[in-house]
Amino acid sequence: MTMLTQAPKGTKDILPGDVYKWQYLERKFREIAAGYGFLEIRTPVIEHTELFERGIGGATDVVEKQMYTFEDYGGRSITLRPEGTAGAARAYLEGKLYAGVRPAKYWYETSCFRYEKPQSGRLREFHQFGVENFGSHDMLADAEVIALADEFLRGLGVAELSLRINSIGCPVCRPVYRKQLMEYLSGHYDALCDTCKSRYEKNPLRVLDCKSPVCQGIAAGAPVMLDALCAECAEDFAALQTGLNAFGVGFEIDPMIVRGLDYYTKTAFEFVSDRIGAQGTVCGGGRYDHLIRELGGDDVPGVGFGMGIERLLLVLSESGAEIPAARRPDALVVFLNEEARGEALRLVKSLRGAGLIAEIDTAGRNMKGQFKYADRIGARCCAVLGEEELRSREATVKNMETGEQVRVRFEDAASAIGRRD
Repeated sequence: MTMLTQAPKGTKDILPGDVYKWQYLERKFREIAAGYGFLEIRTPVIEHTELFERGIGGATDVVEKQMYTFEDYGGRSITLRPEGTAGAARAYLEGKLYAGVRPAKYWYETSCFRYEKPQSGRLREFHQFGVENFGSHDMLADAEVIALADEFLRGLGVAELSLRINSIGCPVCRPVYRKQLMEYLSGHYDALCDTCKSRYEKNPLRVLDCKSPVCQGIAAGAPVMLDALCAECAEDFAALQTGLNAFGVGFEIDPMIVRGLDYYTKTAFEFVSDRIGAQGTVCGGGRYDHLIRELGGDDVPGVGFGMGIERLLLVLSESGAEIPAARRPDALVVFLNEEARGEALRLVKSLRGAGLIAEIDTAGRNMKGQFKYADRIGARCCAVLGEEELRSREATVKNMETGEQVRVRFEDAASAIGRRD
């Protein structure tokens, strides 16, 4: 296969046979987000590179190794978005949405791009659902976005799902913990993987998230952030747990959750399913109280999450969850000859106007071929126009499942066929 007919590595076509699954998830997420009072926001696929360098953090793997960055014809450094939060925060500032009602609550479905090794559930172009709450310091906002994700995932039938939460502190207590962690890691520095050695000075918390078995063993004995929280962070973490309990959301505390982006403060969480092995995180997020200020705005707090759609579909498949099949055509209008063509076109138009999925042959098949075509596309009915039907101005409606046939006036064909979702 040549490059001309092969998608770039790490990208994947969503073919018609799978699109209905995406549409189902999109519809369900849209409904639940609206039920929680979140409004949709859409942002560009490209942003100025500085947005991610400042917002995500220059020492993160995303910025250092994974971003698709290029110089445009105007000499500007442009990046394909690697995640959704920074773009939403930029839109919040540029659109002066801070002048409106607070908190400002938004959701989105977006494509993201990261250069990393493709594997099951992880692609270079991937898609996310996300929500952002700008403007609330209250831990109820954190509990609410987590409850939204929990209700959505469980409503889909995701099996063996667990919520893990942690607090990664704030600018007051995190430097204290950072010092403790670096002191501990210094005694194990030579055993760390090369990646974690590079993280030691710039972002030591990321060592806790390393997938290397050796680094995981070292991390297991490290001091934990929860023991170093300041009074405010400890109080907020307790309030988060109270809110989750009130929402009826089960959770476990996992001090190893740190998330991979620098803008997180206090709350960090992940929804994990063991149905897809080591890559089992389906949804992750947390609080980012200083992101807006870092981008040049006021000190506006925020909290949100991102949920990978490809990974979610993989988990649903492994869970045996059922996604309703795509709606099949309600009818194929079958016509005998050129004399019947005009009437057939008017009939298919009236069926579509009645909300039915109606098709008509555009490949010049004879009547036998049209019936075979009806079988191939799964049409429930055929509305047949032959010589006799034209004279009587009635269509023969044939149920393709039962073989039952009825004659109806053209104007009554839609009612006779009926719609089945």
